Amino acid sequence: MSEVKKPIRKKIMATKEMRQIMADYFYELDSAAKSNDKKVAWCSSVGPAEILRSMGFYVYFPENHSAMLGATRMATDLIPYANAIGYSPEICSYLTADIGAYLKKITPLSKAYEGIEGLPKPDVLVFNTNQCRDVQDWFGWFANEFDVPVMGVQTHRGVGDVTGAHVKSIAGQMEALIEPLEKVSGAKFDMNELKRVLSLSRECSDLWKRVLDTAAATPSPLTFFDGTIHMGPAVVLRGTQQAVDYYKVLLAELKDRVKNNEGAVEDERFRLYWEGMPIWGRLRDHSELFTNLKTCVLASTYCNSWIFSAFDASDPFNSMARAYTELFIVRSDKAKERYIKEMMKFFKIDGIVYHDAKTCPNNSNNRYGMPQRLEEETGIPALVIDGDLNDLRCLSDEQTKTNIEAFIEQLEETK
Repeated sequence: MSEVKKPIRKKIMATKEMRQIMADYFYELDSAAKSNDKKVAWCSSVGPAEILRSMGFYVYFPENHSAMLGATRMATDLIPYANAIGYSPEICSYLTADIGAYLKKITPLSKAYEGIEGLPKPDVLVFNTNQCRDVQDWFGWFANEFDVPVMGVQTHRGVGDVTGAHVKSIAGQMEALIEPLEKVSGAKFDMNELKRVLSLSRECSDLWKRVLDTAAATPSPLTFFDGTIHMGPAVVLRGTQQAVDYYKVLLAELKDRVKNNEGAVEDERFRLYWEGMPIWGRLRDHSELFTNLKTCVLASTYCNSWIFSAFDASDPFNSMARAYTELFIVRSDKAKERYIKEMMKFFKIDGIVYHDAKTCPNNSNNRYGMPQRLEEETGIPALVIDGDLNDLRCLSDEQTKTNIEAFIEQLEETK
């Protein structure tokens, strides 16, 4: 009896270059942290990285490290160590995994990059609460541990339309960071340098958007799972020429796929949208599961979080304030639903998967009736799966598989 041929997920050739760029980034950080004349700033992933880069800081992102802890499946065993010092199992598992790893003196960086022994010691920590309040507590703990300053921006929540008042409030907080950062860096703030960095961030953002938008093609040339990997430079290297150059390479490859009618998933039958956080420790498993079902999960709100179309180098502080307040996670349910409907239409979606992440209520949008409201309005069916970004104890692999297979059967019956 012949074996049934399994569908193939096409590999992205630019991945090798991306891995080298990320390796160079971490080695440069490690070198800066060990030097006497260079300064390292820790920044939340959607924090004011452009200000920090323009002032000469080498910028490290703890959320990126926590995602690595999740993807390497180290996080679940480390979370209890943070619980033991008082952090609830119910709060952000990025926070608890990262603190747990620090307490145990473990990091995936030392396994991935020879010669790197630990995290780059910060000279300052800077956060923006546009994601959640957890980053403030997270950064505060490390500031106490390293005995260095911590400062941040307090962002409005539940925002409908972003108004001039919102922009003025956030821009003022960002400008207030300059003087204390000058004291840490030992260098004077240079507006022209900020404009240069912000211009590169905008170019990176525009290219990243064009990369993700290629998924509107049928078949889609990339998947959501590809996006979670290739967003790395947009997160940790925005504001640099390296990120811009990389996305030009990636975009060219994806445009060739579209031109040649090459899909990321062989024989694509169904097109899904992923709403919520990735389940980092199951990226490969979920990618293979959907691929075997000839289903392409091709777009997400999460990967779009690093598109900052409001950046304007001619008006740095106001445009940064607007861009960082237009972020999906900050917005009201009405604004979020409007956005998701636009994405469903643009990407020609057959169904939507909501990930209810146990420790991330801020990025779980299924809890107050949104799936039902959108399904009623659009006719596009929804599936909710339970899990977590990092804590795999919150996930039932068998239940997830069963629910996804049943959802695809539902799509087959209705398409």
